[in-house]
Amino acid sequence: MGKLIYSMITSLDGFVSDADGNFGWGAPDQEVHEFVNEQFRSVGTYLYGRRMYETMVYWETAHKEPGQPPFVVEYARVWQVADKIVYSTTLNEVASERTRIERTFDPDAARKLKAESDRDLTVDGPHLAAQAIKAGLVDEYQVFVGPAIVGGGNPFFPADVRVDLELLDERRFANGVVFLRYGVRAGLV
Repeated sequence: MGKLIYSMITSLDGFVSDADGNFGWGAPDQEVHEFVNEQFRSVGTYLYGRRMYETMVYWETAHKEPGQPPFVVEYARVWQVADKIVYSTTLNEVASERTRIERTFDPDAARKLKAESDRDLTVDGPHLAAQAIKAGLVDEYQVFVGPAIVGGGNPFFPADVRVDLELLDERRFANGVVFLRYGVRAGLV
């Protein structure tokens, strides 16, 4: 059975993008990127909302851009071999291999997908993740806290949920990013 992981870069005040939708303040440097590459090597399926998919589909062809550093090419390869499910009522076609569209997020179908998977899954994008969190599906939270306060925007966590967690791992990076990995305390969702 795979774990469902929610992982994103956030500002110190808990936003994945600012009020204008910008997230460049959270772009990983080489050290963080290489760590992310290792973290996501175990992922077999990405669950995306439309907007997150439209951001991440860049990795389908990133390796073809001239002059890409090896760590960028490596992440592109890690991303390309995983399956992707995009939850969208408006997207008509996908621009990546190993990708399918689902019109609605069904917690029971996601639970079954987890149970049948021999690799980990991620839920990506705060709106889709909120649905998975509320359904009690997220097993692990991997938060990359960036050294920025953006004052508002798209929050990492939904406002109307409580989940008790236990710290599993932490790491500091030279650029000021802090990685925090939490597991859900059994029976306390």
